[in-house]
Amino acid sequence: MTKTIFKGSAMLNPVPVVLITSKNKDGKINVFTVAWIGTACTKPPMITVAIRPERLSYEYIKESGNFVVNLPNSKMVKQVDYCGVRSGKQIDKIKEMNFTMESSKDITSPLISECLISLECVVKSITPLGTHDLFLAEIVNTHVDNTLIDYNGKIHFESADLITYSHGEYFSVNSKPLGKFGYSVQKKSNKDLKKNSKPKHKNKA
Repeated sequence: MTKTIFKGSAMLNPVPVVLITSKNKDGKINVFTVAWIGTACTKPPMITVAIRPERLSYEYIKESGNFVVNLPNSKMVKQVDYCGVRSGKQIDKIKEMNFTMESSKDITSPLISECLISLECVVKSITPLGTHDLFLAEIVNTHVDNTLIDYNGKIHFESADLITYSHGEYFSVNSKPLGKFGYSVQKKSNKDLKKNSKPKHKNKA
């Protein structure tokens, strides 16, 4: 296999694409699109978000110390793109995109009702890196639409029709899994063994 070597660059793809909402002390709300976001810790639940200091949301989040991560679906991809290329310094993106805002449970920043999953986050630290600053935040509440939760309480993220971002393009997440965590070492059940066993050939009379 022949490969081309590039100078070090952020080529981690695909990545989740989210809409982050924040609110400043004057009550103004902004939303912007973020793809550089990831899970950092389980207990307590923590995430990291890389934000350029010149973004309006950077100012709001640093001031309030909180924000909401909203997970959009493929039907919202145009709004997602718009919120990533337009600045809240010139226009009201919440109004332009006709988003319905809901109050969070424990923080000042609101969530987007049209998104089936939203995470309330409280900033724990901000680390300057270069072009971006890294925000480490704790997730204090997670809002999940009831349509994604079955009778056993399991959350079906595959039904949320989430989207990802890869090298300048948006892609929907395939709802059919390739496997599940631990399946490579899981012992096969008797049912699976019977299913995979070859049928016995009957002798012809």
